[in-house]
Amino acid sequence: MKILGIGNAIVDVICKVNDSFIEQNNLTKSTMKLFFEENEFKNLLTNLKIEKTVSGGSVANSIVGLSQLGDKVGFIGKVSDDDFGDKYEEGLKKEKVEYFYTKKKEELPTGTCLILVTPDSERTMCTFLGTAGKINENDVSSNAIKKSEIIFLEGYLWDEGEPKKAFDKAINNANKVAMSLSDLFCVDRHKPHFLNLVKNKLDITFANEQEITSLIEAKNFNEVIDFSKRLNKLIVVTRGEKGAIVVKGEDIFESDIQQNLKIIDLTGAGDLFAAGFLHGYINKFPMKECLEKGTEMSSRVIQQIGARL
Repeated sequence: MKILGIGNAIVDVICKVNDSFIEQNNLTKSTMKLFFEENEFKNLLTNLKIEKTVSGGSVANSIVGLSQLGDKVGFIGKVSDDDFGDKYEEGLKKEKVEYFYTKKKEELPTGTCLILVTPDSERTMCTFLGTAGKINENDVSSNAIKKSEIIFLEGYLWDEGEPKKAFDKAINNANKVAMSLSDLFCVDRHKPHFLNLVKNKLDITFANEQEITSLIEAKNFNEVIDFSKRLNKLIVVTRGEKGAIVVKGEDIFESDIQQNLKIIDLTGAGDLFAAGFLHGYINKFPMKECLEKGTEMSSRVIQQIGARL
């Protein structure tokens, strides 16, 4: 198998809202908020019209993108044996992703992410992790990891306790490790741990400019470049309107964004960028072409609703 993703198995529930809804519910636009109370999360949903329900989760979105590009891929993520769990599994199988997980009745329900899309196409996420956040080392198949060229992890999954043990087991059995820093919220919450991963454990790191700048507490982007050069690993950074960049030792490769796009929803832009880049990487494209494939995939997904093409 080319790439095995390990991440939060989350069902995405996409709704359109106006800015006042974001303000009234004390949410910060364009970020992700974790909900720990199921009822509080359900209350948010009560008056909303659901546009679309999709098997999601950041790494799962990337893995589906890779499958659509023709790569042989798999995914590990914890769901419960409930309606959303069934939908999740069906969604992956339909996309020809091998699902290395056997669901059973869990105490908590399958994880859900409410994606609120405002008129400016920005998305604000409210996540109730449910059983996805309880992933442990027994849920992670060493065999599947060893048979994969690369494993792809998400920062969203990392947490103290059982998820960290699952993470460590995956990294210790992997041939190569790629990871997305996922969200500024994750970076700020786990900064020392993420910094250690980037410096010592990961072969490829995906981040946006905000995340990597915060991680290393850089004053400007030149400091990010210097840090990345010293590591001598692959550091892939998306920079919004400035395009994307990859630093590999002393070598720097850049690619511009695609112009004149009709942007509808930014959900999944980073996930599909990672899919395009990793597709290029495992198929031995030159670095600049890997970036361009990532840009092409993210450009396609932001011109529609949801994180799947």
